[in-house]
Amino acid sequence: MVMFLFLVVALAVVVAAVTLAVVGGGESGPLPEAAPERLHDPLPPDRPVGRADVERLRFPLSARGYRMADVDDALSRVAAELAERDARITDLESALAGAQSAAHVRLDKPAHPEDQQ
Repeated sequence: MVMFLFLVVALAVVVAAVTLAVVGGGESGPLPEAAPERLHDPLPPDRPVGRADVERLRFPLSARGYRMADVDDALSRVAAELAERDARITDLESALAGAQSAAHVRLDKPAHPEDQQ
């Protein structure tokens, strides 16, 4: 019985000490408020996103995984970059196809009208 009372008193002292440390019972004051962890290496705003940028991207952890806002922002940026590149590739492919067909038409036409007769 004495051992049980000793353990209960020791547990109460430990709980009180931890509570005072957290609440601010010491001379150093209460614990400072921790700033939420934010994305430290965002995608570059001044140039297109490259493969190395995506490979270096690390999202800070939160209580339930990653911060959804950071992941959504990064995915939106990558999606916009990919859409822009797809549009540019389509434009270049159509310009190439037009140049190739124009070159093919010029090769089929004779160089001088006298050559036709």
